[in-house]
Amino acid sequence: MNNIYTWIVDSLDCFPNLDNQSNVVSNIHWRVNGTDGTNFATVYGSQPLTYEAGNTFISYQNLTQENVISWLQVAMGAEQMATIQTSLANQLAILSNPPIVTLPLPWITK
Repeated sequence: MNNIYTWIVDSLDCFPNLDNQSNVVSNIHWRVNGTDGTNFATVYGSQPLTYEAGNTFISYQNLTQENVISWLQVAMGAEQMATIQTSLANQLAILSNPPIVTLPLPWITK
């Protein structure tokens, strides 16, 4: 099975008023979950956004997770997104094939 990555928005920081707009998103708190079908890993962070007057504005109450994830991914860029997925893939690989394991002590019987 291929790894599956799910982008999630945890919270949004907003300017209450900016350039005659209300509740303008300024920072996205996000996480990306990865799974290989058996193991689970996550990466989280935040991404600042820059408001540019004149751009299409979506009022806060009309935002969707898809809108915000799209903004997040554009702000991050392809290279940072690839780095995040590589990190998750590495975590999942280690969980699938741990390089070090802790074994029970051989002199202790159950």
